[in-house]
Amino acid sequence: MANIWPRILVGALTILVAVGYKNYRDLSAPGKRPDLDNNAYWGPTLKEPYRENKAILPFDISVKPEVIEDLIGQLSRPLKAQAPLEGVGFQYGFNANELAKVVKYWRDTYLPKWSEREEYLKKLDHYQTEIQSLKIHFIHAKPSQVKGQKPKKVLPLLLMHGWPGTVREFYDFIPLLTTPSDKSDYVFEVIAPSLPGYGWSQGSSKTGFGVAQVAVVMRNLMLRVGFDKFLVQGGDWGSIIGSNVASLFPENVLGYHSNMCGNNSPMGQLKMVLASFFPSWFVDSEYADFYKGLGHLFSTIMEEMGYAHIQASKPDTIGNALIDNPTGLASYILEKFSTWTNTAFRSLPDGGLTKRFTYDQLLDNVMIYYVTNSITTSMRLYSESMVASQFALAVDSVPIKAKAGCTRFAHEITHFSDSVLANKFPNLVHSTHHRDGGHFPAFELPQQLYDDFVSFVQKANFS
Repeated sequence: MANIWPRILVGALTILVAVGYKNYRDLSAPGKRPDLDNNAYWGPTLKEPYRENKAILPFDISVKPEVIEDLIGQLSRPLKAQAPLEGVGFQYGFNANELAKVVKYWRDTYLPKWSEREEYLKKLDHYQTEIQSLKIHFIHAKPSQVKGQKPKKVLPLLLMHGWPGTVREFYDFIPLLTTPSDKSDYVFEVIAPSLPGYGWSQGSSKTGFGVAQVAVVMRNLMLRVGFDKFLVQGGDWGSIIGSNVASLFPENVLGYHSNMCGNNSPMGQLKMVLASFFPSWFVDSEYADFYKGLGHLFSTIMEEMGYAHIQASKPDTIGNALIDNPTGLASYILEKFSTWTNTAFRSLPDGGLTKRFTYDQLLDNVMIYYVTNSITTSMRLYSESMVASQFALAVDSVPIKAKAGCTRFAHEITHFSDSVLANKFPNLVHSTHHRDGGHFPAFELPQQLYDDFVSFVQKANFS
């Protein structure tokens, strides 16, 4: 009888190994592209059949003078914010003392020179076209060439922002991309859209308009402007939407570069957990300080991701609170440009806002949300991505076939190592770490992001 137990043990171990191997194969198996309607209608309900207006027209971003006058009036009301607790910087959110300074500068210095700021925003060419019933705004920046020199190869680039950013983030980055440089054999023709529901782009009237559906609109925009092969670059939502574009449309995407690469596939999530317990298996020791494990991620989620929960569950509630409330809008948006640039800035009474940005830069971004009344529609992307999560989960498991480049700036909230990214990016040809910078590198360190991007393009050799 005793001789039976070793056989039972061997049999049990064999079954466990077989089950484990099957589960591993299931987790690591590449997903299939979900069946999405590439012509889905997202506008308001019509009584007559929809006919898409395919015209691409110049778009005037001018703001009516009475809007500026009204804003000055609103900012002239007494600020009734509660005084911050003693010794507190931005740990509780936007410090009221700093908010008073921002409001004063906005009212007394920024708005009186609004015509100057408006002309600055107009220095790039703005256009609008209709995609799947949505009026989509985009910047189209064409490259220059140097006379007497061999022309650079031109590559189309879809450049996408996130929340609470806008196309304003790219005003110092785009000229670097469109100007020939000794650092690159290439120059870029840039399409930088306002994401649907952001800034001058119309938001969806239907539910279920998540990141995969936005990706379809962005790809269709590139086709509309005449590019069936293009590069993708983005951070925040721009990274996630760009990843979806690359996964869903490999026939269109030449390469993908992001300053916030992620892997939310089941295998990616499993490796993230394992990496927190066995970091040496997944992380190069030289950059171990970039990857702080689940404990840091959990504390970050608790401290910094509350906004995402309310925007994913009740976006209209917070949106309504910010409508015709410019002081609240600035507080809500600009707090992210403090903490997400460097979490250490939370301890500073001014949030370190002007360590990397000027008030003019920051208020340009706030103004785009204010004058377009787009804060609510921008936040709905969080809730709609939850509604359409079955598509997001499916796309997460689809590998990106295009050549990919992933860069990490030190103060980004979280990072994914190459080993964690491997099954999502099987053709990762460029991977870097920067000891400076945070969540908004195109805005904060445009030259550094440009250098990283062109280094990726050189390595990928898109001939």
